Amino acid sequence: MTKPADLVLTNAEVHTHADPDETHEAVAVRDGEIVRVDSAYEVDFLAGVDTTVLDLDGRTVLPGFVDAHVHMEQQGQFLVHADLSEADSLEDCLARLRTDSAADHDWFFGFGYDESTWTGDRRYPTKDDLDAVSDTDPVAAIRVDLHTASLNSVALDRLADDLPDADVRTENGEPTGVVVEDAAEVVRDVIDPDIDETRDLLLAAQDYAHENGVTSIHDMIRHSHAPRVYRDLDADGELALRVRLNYWSDHLDAVIETGLRTGHGSEFVQTGAIKTFTDGSMGSQTAKLSFDYEDADGRGQWVVDPPELRAFVERADAHDLQVCAHAIGDVAITEVLDAYEDLTDDPGASRHRVEHAELTTTDDIERMGDLGVVASMQPNFLQWAFEDGLYDARIGPERRDQVDRFPDYLDADAPLAFGSDCMPLDPLLGIHYAVNPPTDAQRLSVTDAIRAYTSGAAYAGFDEDRLGTLEPGTAADLTVLDDSPWDHPDSIRDIDVALTIVDGTVVHDGRDD
Repeated sequence: MTKPADLVLTNAEVHTHADPDETHEAVAVRDGEIVRVDSAYEVDFLAGVDTTVLDLDGRTVLPGFVDAHVHMEQQGQFLVHADLSEADSLEDCLARLRTDSAADHDWFFGFGYDESTWTGDRRYPTKDDLDAVSDTDPVAAIRVDLHTASLNSVALDRLADDLPDADVRTENGEPTGVVVEDAAEVVRDVIDPDIDETRDLLLAAQDYAHENGVTSIHDMIRHSHAPRVYRDLDADGELALRVRLNYWSDHLDAVIETGLRTGHGSEFVQTGAIKTFTDGSMGSQTAKLSFDYEDADGRGQWVVDPPELRAFVERADAHDLQVCAHAIGDVAITEVLDAYEDLTDDPGASRHRVEHAELTTTDDIERMGDLGVVASMQPNFLQWAFEDGLYDARIGPERRDQVDRFPDYLDADAPLAFGSDCMPLDPLLGIHYAVNPPTDAQRLSVTDAIRAYTSGAAYAGFDEDRLGTLEPGTAADLTVLDDSPWDHPDSIRDIDVALTIVDGTVVHDGRDD
């Protein structure tokens, strides 16, 4: 006799996102796995006395969203310190900074400002601006991309001996208060949390992820207690996200010495890739380009220069470790692909990745397909690709439709994985932009956009056999939406997440919100 299910979702629009995508009425879960996806008649009979049956009233069921690029500790900090992401002007940004209480720390911190979206003065805040927030306590505002920070005079004085001169912006020989790249990293290090605070931050970020339908993440880890905390949460039964730890390159020696390999771990915490930078970011005018910036001198800068990159790729690959290389400008992307092609036997089998790949040449997109290199991209970045947006300012109107050409990656058979980079951590927002971009060159179908955030991201983490589709034998990680993205393609960003289910357990219920 068939054993009853633990959970049955019925009266729903269930999308398997297998190939081809099939739609059914119901899904049954047992012991954390999908056991049947079928008509309500074929699934409801699995409901026993102890089965939880949820009538979804026609809601849409998808595989749980897999976010292939997050910074969960920083996401937690966004929730704890002043949130600058909704600021719509420089004045609003400064007002929000003043709300960050200095009671528990001696700095005023804010995260997530994006000057490119402001009305009025669209520039980085300077020390003079932040001196108006406080001229007695240090003040720091971190840009949304984490590559730029703004400091007041007190903060500049306190960090003067630690800030690399090359990354401190000046005017007439004097620091402006704007710092980038390694100097911005120094600023973020100021509030590095201890183990207990890291636990609080990750739990807060986990709740936020669940509210947005995310069931699995690829977390980019650097100088953090997060790996230990994730494993402690897993052991304590408090972890309800599947986590792949993508360690920064400065952890490579430790990873090798401890014998970790990509894929090692438990059902919930696994070693993922080793991550490195190449260039900076468009927002900070440090992405490495083959042409001059429209609004700054030069063509960007190397964060990790090509010889160092090649040595890193060769060593990581030799120890069976997947590589994630941050590369945004066209010059940087070419260097990454050259390194993968020259130094690895089979980049596709290793599933080496290019993180962001914002401005990729047509030849390099085709090369990614030929090599099998994963394009780990952020569709929410298209928010800056509209007229008079960030890309207009940085690279000019004639080039902004060359960024994030998602259909070209699919046409080239390049594996496409979507993530958010916590800008913000919201898959439905990213899917919305991929379906409703500025130009057709960037436009995906609803199905393809969701696949990149489910099966595509799962593939990037060697997880396609258990995540990313709803089929018997796959993990019972599901996202339930109040409305169908296929029925409301113009307003996907406004659709609410009704339920998030991880390993067969409801971890978020927004049906009464």
